[in-house]
Amino acid sequence: MSSTDMTTLTALRNLHSSIADEAARRMDRWQSEVETPSFAASAANLAQYLAFRHHDLRSLQRELMRHGLSSLGRLESRVMITLDTVEACLAAVLSGTPATNWPAAADEFFHGELQLLANTRALLGGSDEHAEGRILVTLPAEAASAPDYLVEIARKGADLVRINCAHDQPAAWAAMIENTRRAGGTVGRRIPVLMDIAGPKFRIGKVKRQPGERLSEGDRFRLVANATMFTPDAMTEAVCEPGDVLNRLPIGTEVSFDDGKLEAMVEECSRDALLLRVRRARRNGFKMKPERGLTFPRAQLHLDPLTEKDLHDLDFVAVHADMVGFSFVQSPDDITRMQTELARRRPDWRRLGIVAKVETAQAVKNLPDIIVRAAGKQPFGVMIARGDLAVAIGFERLAEMQEEILWLCEAAHVPVIWATQVLEEMVKSGLPTRGEMTDAAMAGRAECVMLNKGPNVGEAITALRGLLQRMTEHQSKKTARLRALHSW
Repeated sequence: MSSTDMTTLTALRNLHSSIADEAARRMDRWQSEVETPSFAASAANLAQYLAFRHHDLRSLQRELMRHGLSSLGRLESRVMITLDTVEACLAAVLSGTPATNWPAAADEFFHGELQLLANTRALLGGSDEHAEGRILVTLPAEAASAPDYLVEIARKGADLVRINCAHDQPAAWAAMIENTRRAGGTVGRRIPVLMDIAGPKFRIGKVKRQPGERLSEGDRFRLVANATMFTPDAMTEAVCEPGDVLNRLPIGTEVSFDDGKLEAMVEECSRDALLLRVRRARRNGFKMKPERGLTFPRAQLHLDPLTEKDLHDLDFVAVHADMVGFSFVQSPDDITRMQTELARRRPDWRRLGIVAKVETAQAVKNLPDIIVRAAGKQPFGVMIARGDLAVAIGFERLAEMQEEILWLCEAAHVPVIWATQVLEEMVKSGLPTRGEMTDAAMAGRAECVMLNKGPNVGEAITALRGLLQRMTEHQSKKTARLRALHSW
C-alpha cells in the first residue's frame, strides 16, 4: 500500500466522521420539525448531504476514480451508506482482505430512491410502474366549458393539471376540476389538481410617457404610488400596484420589469415615489406599458406571502385541490403560515400537498429549512419557477442553480417540478426550437415537467412524453443507465 493510497483512505475516513458530526448537529435543530415518521430518514440524509457538499472533494474523487470507486458523485439519495460502501471497498482493495458486511442489501442501499418514488406518487399521483417524469399542464379558461379538452390532454399523456388562481373565479375553477375528474374516469386513472395561489404580485398601472418613447440604458424614470403624483415634465412615470411597497425600497434597490427585459436601480426616494435609472435594456429600448410585471430581486421586503385574495382563494383551494402551489415562499415561517391557514380550513390538512415555488434568492438560501418544515408534516414538492428565479439570481446563474436545487431535493427525497418555458415555442406555434428540445430532455431529471397553456399543448404533450420515455431509458437523475446503443 503506497503512502498516497493510505492518504486517500484516511481522507475518506475523516470525511465520513466530519459529515456524521455536522449532520448530527443540524438534526438536533431539525428534530422538532419532523412529525411524519417516514420523513425522519429523509431529513437525516438531507443533513448528511449538506455536510458532504460543504467539502471540496475534487482531488479525493479523482483518486477514488483511479481505484474504480467514483460513486460519490451520485450519492444524493443515500449519503452515508455510499460512504460506508466506498470506504469498505477501498480498505479491502488496499489490504487485500475481503470486506465484511458488503455489499449492502439492495433495498437498504436504494432505500432513498424508493422513498423518493413513494413521495412522488403521494404528491403527484401515478403508479409504481410510472418510471418517466410526470407532465403537468396549466389549464386555460376554456377548460371550464370544454370537457373534451381535458379528455384530449389526458389521452395524450398529461398526468396532472394546474389551475392558476390569478385568473378566473371559483365557479370556473370548480368546472375545471369537475371536468378533470371526469376525464380521469374516462382514461382510467386519477389526475391530481394543483391550484396555484398568486401571492404578492407587483405590476405597472397607469403610465405617462411621450408617444413612441422607449427606455434605454442610462435613462431615468419615476415609479409612483398613484397617478395623482404624475408631474407635468417629460420624464416617463408609471404607477406601481400596489404602491405601498415603494416605501420599503431604499436607494440602491434593483428593480426588474417584465421578466428582466429592463433592469433599473433606485437613485432617489421620497414618500410614495422613486426615481430610477436604467441599468440594462434591450437594444431597441423598453416600452413602459400597463400590466407589465415588476420584481425586486434582492430586496428584503418582509411581505406576508398570503395576500387578502390568497386567503379568500384558500377557502376554495383547501377543499377542492390535491395540492396548493405556494408562491413567494422565502422562509420556513412562510410554510408555517400556510399550514396554519390550511388547518383552519380542514381538519385533515396534512393530507393536502404543498408545492413551494422557488423564485427568490431568499427561497434558495432557506430551501433546506423550508423543505424540513413542510415535508416534516405533509406531502411536499418544490417547483423551480425558472422565470422569476432567473430574474432574482441573474440569468447567468440559473442553469447552475437549478442543478443544485435538483440535488438538494433528491437528497431530501422530495419531488421537483421543472417549470417555465418548457417547449414554449411548440406550445405557441406547433414547432419546437432545437434548444428547447434539449432543455426538455434535461427536464427529465425532475419528477415532473410543467407545460404552459397554448393552442398546441396537445402536440407538446405528445412530444414531451416520448422524449421523457426515451431519456428515462438512458438516464435516471444523474446516473447513466447504459442502455445498449443502436445508432452504430
